[in-house]
Amino acid sequence: MEMSTIEEQLKDCWEHPITKDYLVVLRQLIAHRSIFAQQLGLEETAQFLKEIFSAAGAQVIVDQSYAAPFVLATFKSPRPDAKTVIFYQHYDTVPADSDQKWSSDPFTLTEREGHLYARGVDDDKGHIIARLTALVKYLSQAQTLPVTIVFMMEGAEESASVDLEKYLKKYARNLQEADLLIWEQGIRNEQDQLELTGGNKGILTFDMTVESAKLDIHSKYGGVIDSATWYLLEAIASLRDRNGRLLVPAIYEQVQEPTKRELDLIEIYAIEQLDDLKKLYGLELPMLQSERRDFLKTYYYQPSIGIQGIQSGYQGQGVKTIIPSQASAKMEVRLVPGLDPKIVFEQIQTHLLDKGFDKVNVTYTLGEKSYRSDLSAPAIQQVIDVAKPLYPKGLSLLPTSAGTGPMHTVFEALGVPIVAFGLGHANSRDHAGDENIAIADYCRHIVLIEELLKSYE
Repeated sequence: MEMSTIEEQLKDCWEHPITKDYLVVLRQLIAHRSIFAQQLGLEETAQFLKEIFSAAGAQVIVDQSYAAPFVLATFKSPRPDAKTVIFYQHYDTVPADSDQKWSSDPFTLTEREGHLYARGVDDDKGHIIARLTALVKYLSQAQTLPVTIVFMMEGAEESASVDLEKYLKKYARNLQEADLLIWEQGIRNEQDQLELTGGNKGILTFDMTVESAKLDIHSKYGGVIDSATWYLLEAIASLRDRNGRLLVPAIYEQVQEPTKRELDLIEIYAIEQLDDLKKLYGLELPMLQSERRDFLKTYYYQPSIGIQGIQSGYQGQGVKTIIPSQASAKMEVRLVPGLDPKIVFEQIQTHLLDKGFDKVNVTYTLGEKSYRSDLSAPAIQQVIDVAKPLYPKGLSLLPTSAGTGPMHTVFEALGVPIVAFGLGHANSRDHAGDENIAIADYCRHIVLIEELLKSYE
């Protein structure tokens, strides 16, 4: 497809009455503040989704059995042999607190310079409405669907998908044996390629705390009395070597190594460059991996451990000569297939005890397993074939991302091939101020979903 033809298609899509109507709906959806972390607006937003999907012709279930309402909206194909495609979405967002810089009200959809700005416009409300727009546009011409479409929408994705597993178990009969599950979102990368991703890393988070005394001690005793701070730092240092490799025994024995195809796909399609990262983040410390091949393998296919935050002692103005009695750190381990978060947590506990750090209190906070796919499933290949003409700069096929999410939970429950792609771009600023999408990407995604529906005819 020629560039001029694509541009005309996108212009027609943006000007289409159905697109305009659902842009109003997107504006309303964004205005519904739905933040699980603050227990804000979840029920109201779920009911709003029920209204808009019912109006579009879906059979809608809103289940409030667990922490956040679960919404299933089904558009049933009349064909007896129709396949099923599931859209996994979430209607919750992260907060837009005062510590973030916004150029406009985060809960008011704002258009400027070819972009749409708002909290959730990319992650994930924009994807919900773009995909619904595509379906309604298709039905306006075809009257019936060639494939059954299910929108599966949860309200706790930004808080480790609390209770998603319970909802999946409850509705497995409605969702199993689907042909394909399209993940919540994705991006157009810096090379203007559509990224299609077949998995993500898992995650384990835990807290480490040390109390070395009942109260802070005068620092004149620093040569004879240990501090919580030094003790915690030494315990943390025992978990990782200078190259970033975990030192916890047996971790790497459990890792499911990537196949040759998975390694090849990363070599071909991954765009991350060491020098680009140095410039982007203004890195002052040396990289843990200096060779590109080692960098990519570690980034995509190896576990890693990080310190999210650490706190101890006096942080105010001037000097306070004390030995801190308390220290704490928030930790995370990025997981790959083969690693179970609860088992890894137990291994970390055992390691700390074996190293003599019995005064460290370790508390499990959350965990998700990893999922990875080489994108070879026929239904995913069908998506690839449909997408190619719409992205002249090509596609980027990645067996996994380095991010996290409940892909493994969904795959384990439903056994359906999963692929992630979407309407974001490399600087959509998810979770940050001025979250945004390009209007062209929004329209291109609508057209792509329309074309995917046609491919099932």
